Amino acid sequence: MEEAVLLSVNPHGVATITLNRGELHNALDDQTVELLIATLQTLAEDKEIRVVVLTGAGISFSAGHDSDWMRKMADFDESQLRRHALRMSTLLQTLDQLPYPTIARVQGSAFGIGAGLIACCDIAISVSDALFCFSDVKLGIIPALAAPYIVRAIGSRPARRYFVSAERINAGKAKRLGLIHQVVEHEELDDAISHMCRQLVINGPLAMNAAKQLVHALDKEAISPEKIALAIERIVSLRRSEEGREGVQAFLDMRKPNWIN
Repeated sequence: MEEAVLLSVNPHGVATITLNRGELHNALDDQTVELLIATLQTLAEDKEIRVVVLTGAGISFSAGHDSDWMRKMADFDESQLRRHALRMSTLLQTLDQLPYPTIARVQGSAFGIGAGLIACCDIAISVSDALFCFSDVKLGIIPALAAPYIVRAIGSRPARRYFVSAERINAGKAKRLGLIHQVVEHEELDDAISHMCRQLVINGPLAMNAAKQLVHALDKEAISPEKIALAIERIVSLRRSEEGREGVQAFLDMRKPNWIN
């Protein structure tokens, strides 16, 4: 059985992390989350690393939460839901605060927490046919854990629309909103990533880290511990609510939730 997360490092210090659950559209379960956290924490301690690229295997970047894992979470009590939310939040924080430049190599669509991973990266380059969506409200819950990073990336006004509408966003619109920086065709993606990596490795590594920290310090939408705590509280509350339980169960049962006539 192949690992859910693959890591490779080239001689120039470019580390590539690949979500390796292509047959499941790189949906995240608890084991994948723990592997990602461990991989990122290991890289953060490696002084030879200059750039980190995050990508996925197969046709999707990440479909968000794994449905089998969602089925298990349906029976979680409050403390278990809180632990899950904390670990997912730790993943996003660790990626967001990595001391090296990070590039999201978006080779396919990204939904929910998958789009949150993109928003945590410094640079995002996407193929033109990728789609993005925050569909949580269809399940009676909200994209709480990804929300601080998404709102920071696209702003509160667009976030209000797409969080409540659950519309799909194409790559061009994602670029205009600020979630994606560059849109290319599939055959151009590797060249675009290589070009960006070459641009980054000639820069001072300490200076790039300091630049990231400066932006964070000056950013009015900076992610604070208070915002993260609020996000955890909100998602735990919604997952425990009657509507949240019904919405998730309806999704797992492949039926309409009871609020749709």
